[in-house]
Amino acid sequence: MDIASRWGIIYCPKQGVRRTHKRWEHIKELLDAQHVVYDFVQSEGPESVERLTTMLINNGYKTIIIVGGDSALNRALNGMLSIDASLREQVVLGVIPNGRGNNYASYWGFTEENDEQTVKWLIAKRLRKVDVGVIHQLGDSLEQHVPDRYFLNCVNVGLVANIMKLKYKARRLLGLTTLTYFASMLMLLFQRLESKMRFKINEEQIDSKIMTVCVGNCLGYGMTPRAVPYNGMLDVSVISHPEITQLFEGIWLLFTGRFLNHRKVRAYRTNRRILFEDIHHATVSTDGLVLDAIQTPFEVGLLKEHIAFIIPS
Repeated sequence: MDIASRWGIIYCPKQGVRRTHKRWEHIKELLDAQHVVYDFVQSEGPESVERLTTMLINNGYKTIIIVGGDSALNRALNGMLSIDASLREQVVLGVIPNGRGNNYASYWGFTEENDEQTVKWLIAKRLRKVDVGVIHQLGDSLEQHVPDRYFLNCVNVGLVANIMKLKYKARRLLGLTTLTYFASMLMLLFQRLESKMRFKINEEQIDSKIMTVCVGNCLGYGMTPRAVPYNGMLDVSVISHPEITQLFEGIWLLFTGRFLNHRKVRAYRTNRRILFEDIHHATVSTDGLVLDAIQTPFEVGLLKEHIAFIIPS
C-alpha cells in the first residue's frame, strides 16, 4: 500500500498523567483489529505537533489523525495550513479525543469513552468541509512579522485566556493536575477581572471595561453554544463584569447550557472580521493555547469551508 493510503497518526499524551502508554495501547488494539494501515509518531511535547504534522504531509500522508485534545488539534491545524495550498487541499484531518479539553471533538460526537465507535467513524471517512477561524496581526510598526494563527473552536480575550495562562504557569511549577488548578484559581484572586477594551463587531463600536470576550467558530467551551463550524459565521459573546452573585449565576448557566441568558452577556453573530483595536494588555488564547506574541491591533475572521474534517457517519 502506498504512503498516501496510510494514516499518519500523531499521539499526544495527556500532560501530567502517568502511564500514558496504556491509552495508546488501547487505541492501537482497536486500529489493528480493524486492519487500519497507519504509521504512528508520538509528540515530544505540545509544541512538536505542528512540526510533526508538516513532516507527515510533506512525506505524502493524506490522512492525518490527531490523538489529542483541542490544543493538539489546533497545533496540527496550524501546521497543516503552513503548507502550500496545492498540497494541503489533498489532506483530511481527523481526531481521536485524548485531552483535558475536547470541545471540538465533542461537538461532532467523538468522546474518549467510545474509542471503538470513533475508529469505525474514521474508517468510514465521511468528510465535511469546515470553517477555520483566523487571527491576523495588523500594523506595520512591529519589529517582526507575526504569522496568522488559525483555530477551530474559539478565541478568548480577557479573563478566560488569563486562567489558561495561569494554569500553564502553575503546571510548570507544580506539575500535578489537581494542584495546578488550585494554584491557578488562587493566583486568579490577585488578577484584575476586567480590562478596558476597544473593538468593533459588525457596525457596533464597543469601548468599555470587559471581563472576557469569546469569539466562537464552535462551542467556545460553552460561551458560544450556538456556534456552528460550517455556516460561515462567527458567534461572539461579550461578558461585562458581573456582581459576585451574578458571577455564580453565570457559572450555573454555563454548565446548564443557558449561558447566553445571563444579563451580563451580549451575544452577536457576524460574517465580518472583528477588529480589536485595544485590549489593554489582556491575555489572548485560542483553542486553549495562550498567544503571547499577539498585539493590538488584530482582526479575528473566518475562512469558509477551508479544510476537510472527518465526521461521524
